[in-house]
Amino acid sequence: MSWIYSPLTNWFLRLTGYTYTNLARLFMRLFVGVMLLQFGVRHLVNYNDLAGTFPTVLNLPSETSLVLMIIIELVCSLLIMTGFLTRLATLPPIAAMCAAEYYILHDMVPNLPIYGLDSTDPGYLPIMFIGIYIYILIAGPGKISLDYFISLYIINRRGHDEEEELEEV
Repeated sequence: MSWIYSPLTNWFLRLTGYTYTNLARLFMRLFVGVMLLQFGVRHLVNYNDLAGTFPTVLNLPSETSLVLMIIIELVCSLLIMTGFLTRLATLPPIAAMCAAEYYILHDMVPNLPIYGLDSTDPGYLPIMFIGIYIYILIAGPGKISLDYFISLYIINRRGHDEEEELEEV
């Protein structure tokens, strides 16, 4: 029975019993924000080369589609990383990634082979982004975000208590 109280078991309990959900949400927001932001910067830097060849979305001209995608990639990434209007800011990237996946799946990209489960083709990238954005949409920004601090400010201005206004954040 003495093994139950050893430092090793205390260490084990710390690793399994404690959760760092707010830190995990911050990491996820920063990770996906930086990943999408680098796409936006690349599109912005190569704007002249991409303007004529970028895929059309919703029957918009190629250049308009590119501008719309750059705005989504840059603005929504920054909003998600700072945790401001987080759930709202995940919706445009989800729509953009759905459009990208549709574009890839329907063989609109020339010379892109149909991919299977063992493939490393780029068709999996939009699905990965969609999954991360849906997680952020469901989980919310967490306590390390501007959304949380603004909600605390609003609650305090109303004279209410945080616990009665907010569920687990």
